[in-house]
Parts: sequence; structure tokens; C-alpha cells
Amino acid sequence: MTGVLTRNETLVAVVIALFCIVATASDPNFLTVTTLSDLLRASIVLGILATGAMLVLISGGIDVSFTAVAVSAMYVTTTLSLALWPDMPWYLIFAASILVGAGLGAINGIFIAGFGLPTLIVTLGTLSVFRGCLLTFVGSERISALPPEMRNFSRMMIARGTTEGGDFYALPWALAALALVVFLTAFILHKTMLGRSIFAIGGSVESARRIGINVRRIQFFVYVYVGALAGLAGILQGSMGRMADPFSLVGLELSVIAAVVLGGARLVGGYGTITGTLLGVALIVLVQNSLIVIGIPSTWQSVTIGLLILLGTGLPAFQAKRAAARAG
Repeated sequence: MTGVLTRNETLVAVVIALFCIVATASDPNFLTVTTLSDLLRASIVLGILATGAMLVLISGGIDVSFTAVAVSAMYVTTTLSLALWPDMPWYLIFAASILVGAGLGAINGIFIAGFGLPTLIVTLGTLSVFRGCLLTFVGSERISALPPEMRNFSRMMIARGTTEGGDFYALPWALAALALVVFLTAFILHKTMLGRSIFAIGGSVESARRIGINVRRIQFFVYVYVGALAGLAGILQGSMGRMADPFSLVGLELSVIAAVVLGGARLVGGYGTITGTLLGVALIVLVQNSLIVIGIPSTWQSVTIGLLILLGTGLPAFQAKRAAARAG
């Protein structure tokens, strides 16, 4: 796509603005500090998972197992902490969950980079395997008595207060984790040879091999990195929700992939932006949390997200086809 006005980022930003205008017209209290803080809070886990999914799409693959990785890492880490070291500091708990997530991501990497199996097939399989092993061998009960340090982390706030109208708002420190993930991923993609290699193999695996890129090593890194991000997202989900629920995040794959695709990442690989992904996350969070404000039943949430996916993928494809016809 050429021209700023036809970019997915611009289109998504316009849709967000229109959505906010309609929601504010329906409820003048929609754009308040309280609502915005709630939306930011709801964006943390989705944003981290979407950043990982974007990296996979850029590399030319697709991953649908990240929710199972996230939940497995969170639940395993929580149960081990309670059994071995209940007073483990929160940063060590988080590090352990990230390591578990990276380990599960490495399993994806071995099958994809090592054996050359299709990414969708592998991650569909590991989605079921990880979730099944978690429920069978680790546990299937919701744990509300979390380690004290996880509960303490959930109370750590960047800012909190009460508006003039008496409404409470709070910005958790978990938001800093999202900011760190975004900064680190942007640095890797745009400031390192590793990032250039990820774009290259997404554009053409064969061309990447010809210029000396170790495709297997890059692919393995991608899935380990995405697993680590999923582990972080999972432990944040458990901490902020103050419950280790082995059934949480089920079905979130659609929303995450929708956010990334709406942000402009191409399913064929080779393209994707952090800005577009974050805008896609913002739109999905608005849809998930605010449909009822504008008078649309929440049961229409999946329909709306599906239509947004069709719009986000169909419009660029139509524009590209039209541009190719003109060039021909």
C-alpha cells in the first residue's frame, strides 16, 4: 500500500476515533480517567501477546499456542512457588514464569526450525498438548491463595486516585511490563541484524538462505522469544486477576491475531509494525469492553471482531490487487 491514508495504522486510528465519538455520544462519561485507566489495564496482557504474535507473523509463521504457553507457565510457576518457596520475591516468580514460557516456546521452535514442520500445524498441536498436560499432570483447580508477593505486585500502582465525581482510577506497574516489551521488541526488529533477519525470512526464506542467514536459528529464537513473552503475560494475568486459573485466556487467540492483522501485519510474512499492533490492540480492547455502551449486546463481540479481521485483511488485499491491475 502506498500513501499514508491507505495504511492500516491510519485506518485503525480513524475507526478508534469514530468508535470513541459514538461511545461518548451514547454515554458522556465514557472518556473519563476511570474508563481510560480500565482500558489501559485491559490492554496489558493482550498487548504483550499481540507483540509476540506480530513477531511470528513477520517471520512468515503463525502461532496459536501462546495462550496455552501463558497459562501453563503461570500455573506451573504459581504451584511450584506455593510448594517450594511461598515467600519467593515477585521478580523471581516472574522470571521463573518467563523461563517456563521460553522452554515451551523452544518445543515449538524444535518442531518448526529443527524439523521444518508447518507452523500452524505445530502450534495447533502444542496448544492441545500443553493445555492437556497442564490439566492432567499439574492441576485443574483455580488457586485464589496466591503467593503473597504476587498479591503485593497486583497492588503496586504507578498512579491512583479519585476523580472529582468520586470515581476511582489506578494504573498498575504491570503497564511498565508492556512498555518494556514494546521497547525491547522494537529495538530487536529495527536496531539489530537479528531483526533484519526476521524480516528477511518472512519476505522469502530461500532468499534469506542465499544471503547467508541461518534461517533455523532465527526461527528458533522467534518461538523461544514469543514463549518468554507469553510466560510474562500469563504471570501478569494471574497476578492482576489475583487468581491462578488454568482455564483463563482460553479463546483469546482470535482477539490477539485480530489485533495484529488489523495493525497491518501480513499473514504471508515480511511486514508488521509495533505502532499498528498497539492500535489494533486498542481497537480490540474498545470492542471487548465498550460495545454495551453504544447499545450493542456483548454477544455480538465475536461477530464484530470477525468483521474487523475481514476488513483489516480484505481492504489491503483489494487495494494491492487494484494497484497490480493498474500497473499491468
